[in-house]
Amino acid sequence: MQQSIVGYHLDEFGDWVADLQCGHGQHVRHQPPMTNRPWVLTAEGRSRHLGENLNCKKCDETSGSSLKG
Repeated sequence: MQQSIVGYHLDEFGDWVADLQCGHGQHVRHQPPMTNRPWVLTAEGRSRHLGENLNCKKCDETSGSSLKG
C-alpha cells in the first residue's frame, strides 16, 4: 500500500528510516548496487523527498491478513 513520507529518523544502527503517513517506518538505505538512494545521505535530499510515496509492506501484510477471514 502506497504511503507518503512524512519524516525521517535514524535507527539504532545509524540507518535512515522514512516515517510514513500510516505510522509505520521503512528503511531508505543507500547501498549500491542494490539500492541507489544517494539523496538519503543529506538533509536537503531527504527534505526533497518528503511527501513522496513508498510501498508500506506492513500495511500490505495487515490488509492481506484481514482478507483471509
